Amino acid sequence: MSTKKNILEKMSSQELEQYVKPESRFVPESIQYAYEILQSRGRTFSAEEHARIKSATSTIQKQKEVHLHPNHTKAANIMYLTGVLGIASMIWTYDSLQPVILSLGIAVAIFAFIFGMGYLAGKGKEWVKYVLLITFLLGLMGFQSIYTNLLSDPVLGVVNVLQTILQIWALILLFRVPKQEPS
Repeated sequence: MSTKKNILEKMSSQELEQYVKPESRFVPESIQYAYEILQSRGRTFSAEEHARIKSATSTIQKQKEVHLHPNHTKAANIMYLTGVLGIASMIWTYDSLQPVILSLGIAVAIFAFIFGMGYLAGKGKEWVKYVLLITFLLGLMGFQSIYTNLLSDPVLGVVNVLQTILQIWALILLFRVPKQEPS
């Protein structure tokens, strides 16, 4: 039960009647709560009132019905895995980070970005794929460092290559999500 419903439960039945009137300008969630409270207090609604309230509150159901394409979830999980690999590579090279505070600050910002993009991809935000594509393309400018890492520290190089492959996979999944039709 939300706080809004708790507040409405403290109101008198007369005050709640204002919420369910035809010309009510209250948000659908409040109308639904007022309707439920009035019903629990013994108020009976006519078929017309019931239909009107149901149509007014049907937007709540539409908002709650978020249909995510499975690729959104897969891409989000891949982004999380990429972030975990980034943390692993940071731990692997911790002794070579100079200056430590600056390096850790930058790493935290990058990990927050990666995990944030994964979270947003998991929520089905369409614009995330474009942000990820742009940042991936910018990151390709540092592709030479992946090659250098492969030669100097093979474990770190393999982790970097794996991260790159996973990010490409996540991008492909996000771009393969069909466009949703407006409702």
